[in-house]
Amino acid sequence: MRKFSAHYIFTGAGTVLKKGIVTVNDEGIITELIDTGGNLTEMASVEFYNGVLVPGFINSHCHLELSHLRNVFPEKTKMAGFLKRIWQLRAAEENIIIEAARKADLEMWKNGISAVGDVSNNNLTFKIKSSSKIHYYTFIESLGFSPDRADKAFDWSMNYFVEARNAGLDASVVPHAPYSISKKLFDKIYALAVKENSILTMHSQESLQEDELFRLGSGPIFKHLKENLQLDLSFFTPTGKSSIATILGWLPAENQLLLVHNTCTGEKDIETIQQERSLKNTWFVLCPNSNLYIDDRLPDINLFRRHQLNICLGTDSLSSNKQLSILEEIKTISSHFPQIPFTELMTWATCNGAKAIKISDWAGTIEKGKKPGINLIEGMDLHKLQVTPESKVRKLI
Repeated sequence: MRKFSAHYIFTGAGTVLKKGIVTVNDEGIITELIDTGGNLTEMASVEFYNGVLVPGFINSHCHLELSHLRNVFPEKTKMAGFLKRIWQLRAAEENIIIEAARKADLEMWKNGISAVGDVSNNNLTFKIKSSSKIHYYTFIESLGFSPDRADKAFDWSMNYFVEARNAGLDASVVPHAPYSISKKLFDKIYALAVKENSILTMHSQESLQEDELFRLGSGPIFKHLKENLQLDLSFFTPTGKSSIATILGWLPAENQLLLVHNTCTGEKDIETIQQERSLKNTWFVLCPNSNLYIDDRLPDINLFRRHQLNICLGTDSLSSNKQLSILEEIKTISSHFPQIPFTELMTWATCNGAKAIKISDWAGTIEKGKKPGINLIEGMDLHKLQVTPESKVRKLI
Protein backbone atom coordinates (compact mmCIF):
# COMPACT_ATOMS: atom_id res chain seq x y z
CA MET A 1 0.00 0.00 0.00
CA ARG A 2 1.07 3.57 -0.77
CA LYS A 3 -0.67 6.72 0.42
CA PHE A 4 -0.37 9.90 -1.65
CA SER A 5 -1.34 13.47 -0.88
CA ALA A 6 -0.69 16.84 -2.48
CA HIS A 7 -1.95 20.40 -2.36
CA TYR A 8 -4.85 19.26 -4.55
CA ILE A 9 -6.22 16.01 -5.92
CA PHE A 10 -8.17 16.32 -9.16
CA THR A 11 -10.33 13.20 -9.12
CA GLY A 12 -11.89 13.61 -12.56
CA ALA A 13 -15.17 12.57 -10.96
CA GLY A 14 -16.41 16.07 -10.27
CA THR A 15 -14.37 16.96 -7.21
CA VAL A 16 -11.06 18.61 -6.38
CA LEU A 17 -9.82 17.64 -2.92
CA LYS A 18 -7.56 19.99 -1.01
CA LYS A 19 -4.82 17.94 0.66
CA GLY A 20 -6.80 14.75 0.25
CA ILE A 21 -5.31 11.27 0.53
CA VAL A 22 -5.45 8.49 -2.05
CA THR A 23 -4.39 4.97 -1.11
CA VAL A 24 -3.20 2.59 -3.80
CA ASN A 25 -2.39 -1.11 -3.42
CA ASP A 26 0.53 -3.01 -4.96
CA GLU A 27 -1.52 -3.69 -8.12
CA GLY A 28 -2.15 0.02 -8.62
CA ILE A 29 -5.82 -0.21 -7.63
CA ILE A 30 -7.23 2.64 -5.54
CA THR A 31 -8.46 1.27 -2.23
CA GLU A 32 -9.40 4.51 -0.46
CA LEU A 33 -9.91 8.20 -1.18
CA ILE A 34 -10.10 10.54 1.81
CA ASP A 35 -11.35 14.11 1.81
CA THR A 36 -9.49 15.77 4.66
CA GLY A 37 -11.21 19.11 4.09
CA GLY A 38 -7.77 20.62 3.66
CA ASN A 39 -6.74 19.70 7.19
CA LEU A 40 -4.05 17.14 6.59
CA THR A 41 -2.36 16.06 9.77
CA GLU A 42 0.83 14.06 9.88
CA MET A 43 0.03 10.45 9.12
CA ALA A 44 2.37 7.52 8.93
CA SER A 45 3.46 6.56 5.43
CA VAL A 46 1.66 9.41 3.64
CA GLU A 47 3.76 10.76 0.76
CA PHE A 48 3.01 14.47 0.39
CA TYR A 49 3.87 16.20 -2.89
CA ASN A 50 4.05 19.82 -3.97
CA GLY A 51 1.55 20.08 -6.81
CA VAL A 52 -1.63 18.44 -8.05
CA LEU A 53 -2.41 14.74 -8.29
CA VAL A 54 -4.41 13.73 -11.38
CA PRO A 55 -5.44 10.44 -13.02
CA GLY A 56 -3.29 8.94 -15.75
CA PHE A 57 -3.69 10.78 -19.06
CA ILE A 58 -5.55 9.35 -22.05
CA ASN A 59 -3.96 10.06 -25.44
CA SER A 60 -7.02 9.75 -27.67
CA HIS A 61 -5.13 10.00 -30.97
CA CYS A 62 -1.63 8.86 -31.88
CA HIS A 63 0.26 7.09 -34.68
CA LEU A 64 2.90 5.06 -32.85
CA GLU A 65 4.17 3.56 -36.11
CA LEU A 66 5.24 7.01 -37.40
CA SER A 67 7.61 7.65 -34.50
CA HIS A 68 10.66 7.20 -36.73
CA LEU A 69 9.68 10.45 -38.50
CA ARG A 70 10.52 12.63 -35.51
CA ASN A 71 12.22 15.88 -36.58
CA VAL A 72 12.06 14.83 -40.25
CA PHE A 73 9.34 17.12 -41.64
CA PRO A 74 9.52 20.91 -41.76
CA GLU A 75 6.79 22.82 -39.91
CA LYS A 76 3.86 24.81 -41.33
CA THR A 77 3.73 23.07 -44.72
CA LYS A 78 -0.11 22.94 -44.69
CA MET A 79 -1.96 19.67 -45.15
CA ALA A 80 -1.14 18.86 -48.76
CA GLY A 81 2.56 19.42 -48.14
CA PHE A 82 2.45 17.19 -45.09
CA LEU A 83 0.58 14.43 -46.97
CA LYS A 84 3.16 14.53 -49.75
CA ARG A 85 6.00 14.03 -47.28
CA ILE A 86 4.19 11.18 -45.50
CA TRP A 87 3.70 9.50 -48.88
CA GLN A 88 7.37 10.01 -49.79
CA LEU A 89 9.13 9.34 -46.48
CA ARG A 90 7.11 7.06 -44.19
CA ALA A 91 8.75 3.89 -45.55
CA ALA A 92 11.79 2.70 -43.62
CA GLU A 93 13.49 -0.49 -42.51
CA GLU A 94 11.30 -2.43 -40.12
CA ASN A 95 13.87 -2.46 -37.32
CA ILE A 96 14.07 1.35 -37.45
CA ILE A 97 10.28 1.72 -37.27
CA ILE A 98 9.98 -0.79 -34.43
CA GLU A 99 12.80 0.69 -32.34
CA ALA A 100 11.43 4.23 -32.69
CA ALA A 101 7.96 3.00 -31.72
CA ARG A 102 9.35 1.18 -28.70
CA LYS A 103 11.04 4.37 -27.49
CA ALA A 104 7.87 6.40 -28.11
CA ASP A 105 5.80 3.92 -26.09
CA LEU A 106 8.20 4.30 -23.16
CA GLU A 107 8.16 8.09 -23.58
CA MET A 108 4.37 8.15 -23.30
CA TRP A 109 4.47 5.95 -20.19
CA LYS A 110 6.98 8.28 -18.53
CA ASN A 111 4.78 11.23 -19.51
CA GLY A 112 1.94 9.77 -17.48
CA ILE A 113 -0.15 8.37 -20.33
CA SER A 114 -2.16 5.33 -19.25
CA ALA A 115 -4.05 4.61 -22.47
CA VAL A 116 -3.83 5.48 -26.16
CA GLY A 117 -6.18 5.46 -29.12
CA ASP A 118 -3.57 4.49 -31.71
CA VAL A 119 -3.84 4.39 -35.50
CA SER A 120 -2.19 1.57 -37.42
CA ASN A 121 -1.68 1.05 -41.14
CA ASN A 122 0.42 -2.07 -40.61
CA ASN A 123 1.24 -4.65 -37.93
CA LEU A 124 4.73 -3.47 -36.94
CA THR A 125 3.67 -2.04 -33.56
CA PHE A 126 1.25 -4.80 -32.52
CA LYS A 127 3.79 -6.68 -30.39
CA ILE A 128 4.91 -3.46 -28.67
CA LYS A 129 1.32 -2.51 -27.89
CA SER A 130 0.24 -5.94 -26.69
CA SER A 131 3.12 -6.10 -24.19
CA SER A 132 3.11 -2.42 -23.17
CA LYS A 133 2.29 -1.04 -19.72
CA ILE A 134 0.00 1.32 -21.62
CA HIS A 135 -3.46 0.17 -22.72
CA TYR A 136 -3.96 0.59 -26.47
CA TYR A 137 -7.11 0.71 -28.54
CA THR A 138 -5.93 0.12 -32.11
CA PHE A 139 -7.69 1.81 -34.99
CA ILE A 140 -6.89 -0.07 -38.20
CA GLU A 141 -6.94 2.72 -40.77
CA SER A 142 -8.38 2.03 -44.20
CA LEU A 143 -7.44 4.18 -47.21
CA GLY A 144 -8.65 4.28 -50.81
CA PHE A 145 -10.20 7.31 -52.50
CA SER A 146 -10.74 5.48 -55.77
CA PRO A 147 -13.84 3.20 -55.75
CA ASP A 148 -11.87 0.67 -57.79
CA ARG A 149 -9.58 0.13 -54.81
CA ALA A 150 -12.30 -0.36 -52.18
CA ASP A 151 -12.37 -4.16 -52.10
CA LYS A 152 -8.60 -4.52 -51.92
CA ALA A 153 -8.23 -1.75 -49.34
CA PHE A 154 -10.91 -3.22 -47.08
CA ASP A 155 -9.48 -6.76 -47.31
CA TRP A 156 -6.06 -5.34 -46.41
CA SER A 157 -7.53 -3.64 -43.33
CA MET A 158 -9.46 -6.74 -42.32
CA ASN A 159 -6.30 -8.84 -42.31
CA TYR A 160 -4.68 -6.43 -39.84
CA PHE A 161 -7.90 -6.21 -37.83
CA VAL A 162 -7.93 -9.98 -37.30
CA GLU A 163 -4.22 -9.98 -36.50
CA ALA A 164 -4.65 -7.19 -33.94
CA ARG A 165 -7.50 -9.02 -32.23
CA ASN A 166 -5.43 -12.22 -32.17
CA ALA A 167 -2.63 -10.24 -30.49
CA GLY A 168 -5.07 -9.37 -27.70
CA LEU A 169 -5.61 -5.78 -28.80
CA ASP A 170 -8.93 -3.95 -28.79
CA ALA A 171 -9.34 -2.91 -32.41
CA SER A 172 -11.68 -1.66 -35.11
CA VAL A 173 -11.47 -0.76 -38.81
CA VAL A 174 -11.85 2.98 -39.42
CA PRO A 175 -11.66 5.50 -42.27
CA HIS A 176 -8.56 7.67 -42.51
CA ALA A 177 -10.20 10.91 -43.66
CA PRO A 178 -12.96 12.11 -45.99
CA TYR A 179 -10.44 12.88 -48.75
CA SER A 180 -8.94 9.37 -48.73
CA ILE A 181 -12.01 7.08 -48.63
CA SER A 182 -14.52 6.36 -51.40
CA LYS A 183 -18.24 5.98 -50.73
CA LYS A 184 -17.87 2.27 -51.56
CA LEU A 185 -15.15 1.85 -48.93
CA PHE A 186 -17.16 3.87 -46.40
CA ASP A 187 -20.05 1.42 -46.96
CA LYS A 188 -17.84 -1.55 -46.12
CA ILE A 189 -16.52 0.14 -42.97
CA TYR A 190 -20.11 1.05 -42.03
CA ALA A 191 -21.32 -2.56 -42.26
CA LEU A 192 -18.45 -3.91 -40.15
CA ALA A 193 -18.86 -1.18 -37.53
CA VAL A 194 -22.55 -2.00 -37.11
CA LYS A 195 -21.78 -5.72 -36.84
CA GLU A 196 -18.99 -5.21 -34.29
CA ASN A 197 -20.54 -2.20 -32.49
CA SER A 198 -17.03 -0.81 -32.76
CA ILE A 199 -15.53 2.57 -31.94
CA LEU A 200 -14.85 4.67 -35.03
CA THR A 201 -12.42 7.52 -35.54
CA MET A 202 -11.52 9.75 -38.47
CA HIS A 203 -9.29 12.73 -39.23
CA SER A 204 -11.77 15.54 -39.82
CA GLN A 205 -11.43 19.11 -41.12
CA GLU A 206 -7.76 19.29 -40.28
CA SER A 207 -7.23 21.95 -42.93
CA LEU A 208 -9.20 24.40 -45.07
CA GLN A 209 -7.74 22.51 -48.04
CA GLU A 210 -9.94 19.54 -47.12
CA ASP A 211 -13.15 21.55 -47.43
CA GLU A 212 -11.87 23.14 -50.66
CA LEU A 213 -11.69 19.67 -52.22
CA PHE A 214 -15.33 18.90 -51.46
CA ARG A 215 -16.80 22.37 -52.01
CA LEU A 216 -14.99 23.21 -55.25
CA GLY A 217 -13.24 20.06 -56.50
CA SER A 218 -9.91 21.86 -56.52
CA GLY A 219 -7.03 22.94 -54.32
CA PRO A 220 -3.78 21.46 -52.99
CA ILE A 221 -5.30 18.16 -51.75
CA PHE A 222 -7.00 17.63 -55.12
CA LYS A 223 -3.61 18.26 -56.74
CA HIS A 224 -1.92 15.81 -54.33
CA LEU A 225 -4.41 13.06 -55.16
CA LYS A 226 -4.07 13.62 -58.88
CA GLU A 227 -0.36 14.34 -59.28
CA ASN A 228 1.39 12.56 -56.38
CA LEU A 229 -0.93 9.57 -56.01
CA GLN A 230 -1.76 9.65 -59.74
CA LEU A 231 -5.43 8.88 -59.17
CA ASP A 232 -8.02 9.11 -61.92
CA LEU A 233 -10.46 11.58 -60.36
CA SER A 234 -13.01 11.52 -63.17
CA PHE A 235 -15.44 9.79 -60.80
CA PHE A 236 -15.29 12.63 -58.24
CA THR A 237 -17.95 15.32 -58.19
CA PRO A 238 -17.64 18.14 -55.64
CA THR A 239 -20.65 18.41 -53.35
CA GLY A 240 -20.52 22.13 -52.60
CA LYS A 241 -20.55 21.18 -48.90
CA SER A 242 -17.88 20.83 -46.26
CA SER A 243 -16.09 17.51 -45.93
CA ILE A 244 -17.89 16.55 -42.71
CA ALA A 245 -21.28 17.49 -44.16
CA THR A 246 -20.51 15.38 -47.22
CA ILE A 247 -19.58 12.12 -45.53
CA LEU A 248 -21.11 12.08 -42.03
CA GLY A 249 -24.16 10.14 -43.18
CA TRP A 250 -21.81 7.44 -44.46
CA LEU A 251 -20.96 6.46 -40.88
CA PRO A 252 -23.39 4.71 -38.51
CA ALA A 253 -24.98 7.21 -36.12
CA GLU A 254 -25.24 4.64 -33.33
CA ASN A 255 -21.51 3.95 -33.08
CA GLN A 256 -19.09 5.87 -30.90
CA LEU A 257 -17.22 8.33 -33.16
CA LEU A 258 -14.01 10.26 -32.48
CA LEU A 259 -13.53 13.18 -34.87
CA VAL A 260 -9.86 14.14 -34.78
CA HIS A 261 -8.37 17.63 -35.20
CA ASN A 262 -11.49 19.67 -36.16
CA THR A 263 -9.19 22.60 -36.87
CA CYS A 264 -11.63 24.21 -39.31
CA THR A 265 -14.92 22.97 -37.86
CA GLY A 266 -17.43 25.81 -37.64
CA GLU A 267 -20.92 26.55 -36.40
CA LYS A 268 -22.68 25.09 -39.45
CA ASP A 269 -20.63 21.91 -39.22
CA ILE A 270 -21.66 21.41 -35.61
CA GLU A 271 -25.29 21.93 -36.60
CA THR A 272 -24.88 19.28 -39.30
CA ILE A 273 -23.37 16.84 -36.83
CA GLN A 274 -26.28 17.44 -34.43
CA GLN A 275 -28.73 16.67 -37.23
CA GLU A 276 -26.97 13.47 -38.30
CA ARG A 277 -26.12 11.90 -34.92
CA SER A 278 -26.19 12.39 -31.17
CA LEU A 279 -23.49 14.56 -29.66
CA LYS A 280 -23.46 12.18 -26.68
CA ASN A 281 -21.56 9.51 -28.65
CA THR A 282 -19.51 11.98 -30.70
CA TRP A 283 -16.10 13.03 -29.41
CA PHE A 284 -13.95 15.89 -30.65
CA VAL A 285 -10.26 15.06 -30.27
CA LEU A 286 -7.97 18.08 -30.18
CA CYS A 287 -4.28 17.78 -31.11
CA PRO A 288 -3.17 21.42 -30.80
CA ASN A 289 0.58 20.99 -31.14
CA SER A 290 0.12 18.98 -34.32
CA ASN A 291 -2.29 21.61 -35.69
CA LEU A 292 0.30 24.33 -35.10
CA TYR A 293 3.07 22.15 -36.55
CA ILE A 294 1.22 21.48 -39.82
CA ASP A 295 -1.27 24.29 -40.41
CA ASP A 296 -0.21 26.98 -37.90
CA ARG A 297 -3.74 27.36 -36.54
CA LEU A 298 -5.91 25.98 -33.75
CA PRO A 299 -9.55 24.90 -33.64
CA ASP A 300 -12.19 27.32 -32.35
CA ILE A 301 -12.17 25.71 -28.92
CA ASN A 302 -14.45 28.35 -27.42
CA LEU A 303 -17.07 27.45 -30.05
CA PHE A 304 -16.84 23.81 -28.97
CA ARG A 305 -17.22 24.80 -25.33
CA ARG A 306 -20.29 26.92 -26.05
CA HIS A 307 -21.90 23.90 -27.67
CA GLN A 308 -20.81 21.72 -24.74
CA LEU A 309 -19.17 19.21 -27.07
CA ASN A 310 -17.36 16.15 -25.73
CA ILE A 311 -13.70 17.16 -25.97
CA CYS A 312 -10.66 14.96 -25.43
CA LEU A 313 -6.98 15.33 -26.27
CA GLY A 314 -4.40 13.63 -28.45
CA THR A 315 -0.80 14.12 -29.49
CA ASP A 316 -0.95 12.89 -33.10
CA SER A 317 2.37 11.39 -34.22
CA LEU A 318 5.98 12.42 -33.88
CA SER A 319 5.91 13.28 -37.59
CA SER A 320 3.91 16.39 -36.60
CA ASN A 321 4.82 16.87 -32.94
CA LYS A 322 8.02 17.36 -30.98
CA GLN A 323 6.93 15.13 -28.10
CA LEU A 324 4.18 12.74 -27.03
CA SER A 325 2.89 14.52 -23.94
CA ILE A 326 -0.69 15.31 -23.03
CA LEU A 327 0.56 17.90 -20.51
CA GLU A 328 2.28 19.76 -23.36
CA GLU A 329 -1.03 19.77 -25.26
CA ILE A 330 -2.72 21.22 -22.17
CA LYS A 331 -0.04 23.90 -21.85
CA THR A 332 -0.50 24.91 -25.49
CA ILE A 333 -4.27 25.23 -25.11
CA SER A 334 -3.87 27.12 -21.85
CA SER A 335 -1.47 29.62 -23.42
CA HIS A 336 -3.90 30.40 -26.25
CA PHE A 337 -7.12 30.09 -24.24
CA PRO A 338 -6.14 31.17 -20.70
CA GLN A 339 -9.78 31.49 -19.64
CA ILE A 340 -10.32 27.71 -19.75
CA PRO A 341 -10.15 26.37 -16.17
CA PHE A 342 -7.53 23.77 -15.29
CA THR A 343 -10.27 21.41 -14.12
CA GLU A 344 -11.94 21.52 -17.53
CA LEU A 345 -8.68 20.91 -19.37
CA MET A 346 -7.90 18.02 -17.07
CA THR A 347 -11.35 16.50 -17.66
CA TRP A 348 -10.61 16.46 -21.39
CA ALA A 349 -7.23 14.81 -20.73
CA THR A 350 -8.48 12.08 -18.40
CA CYS A 351 -12.17 11.34 -17.83
CA ASN A 352 -13.36 12.26 -21.33
CA GLY A 353 -10.57 10.35 -23.04
CA ALA A 354 -11.44 7.24 -21.04
CA LYS A 355 -15.10 7.55 -22.03
CA ALA A 356 -14.17 8.09 -25.68
CA ILE A 357 -12.37 4.74 -25.98
CA LYS A 358 -14.70 3.03 -23.49
CA ILE A 359 -12.30 2.27 -20.64
CA SER A 360 -13.88 4.42 -17.95
CA ASP A 361 -14.60 1.30 -15.88
CA TRP A 362 -10.94 1.41 -14.76
CA ALA A 363 -9.36 4.60 -16.13
CA GLY A 364 -9.87 8.35 -16.28
CA THR A 365 -10.82 9.12 -12.68
CA ILE A 366 -9.40 8.70 -9.20
CA GLU A 367 -12.07 6.56 -7.58
CA LYS A 368 -12.09 3.54 -5.30
CA GLY A 369 -11.73 0.29 -7.22
CA LYS A 370 -10.18 1.86 -10.32
CA LYS A 371 -6.63 1.59 -11.67
CA PRO A 372 -6.12 4.84 -13.61
CA GLY A 373 -2.50 5.56 -12.76
CA ILE A 374 -1.57 8.57 -10.63
CA ASN A 375 0.31 11.57 -12.01
CA LEU A 376 1.80 14.51 -10.17
CA ILE A 377 1.81 17.87 -11.96
CA GLU A 378 4.58 20.02 -10.56
CA GLY A 379 5.45 23.65 -11.23
CA MET A 380 1.85 24.85 -11.23
CA ASP A 381 0.46 28.17 -10.12
CA LEU A 382 -1.33 26.72 -7.11
CA HIS A 383 -2.95 30.04 -6.19
CA LYS A 384 -4.74 30.32 -9.55
CA LEU A 385 -4.75 26.53 -10.10
CA GLN A 386 -3.22 26.88 -13.57
CA VAL A 387 -0.43 25.19 -15.47
CA THR A 388 2.61 27.29 -16.28
CA PRO A 389 5.28 26.95 -19.00
CA GLU A 390 7.44 25.29 -16.31
CA SER A 391 4.85 22.66 -15.35
CA LYS A 392 6.02 19.07 -15.56
CA VAL A 393 4.38 15.69 -15.04
CA ARG A 394 5.82 12.95 -12.86
CA LYS A 395 4.28 9.50 -12.97
CA LEU A 396 3.81 8.13 -9.46
CA ILE A 397 1.85 4.98 -10.25
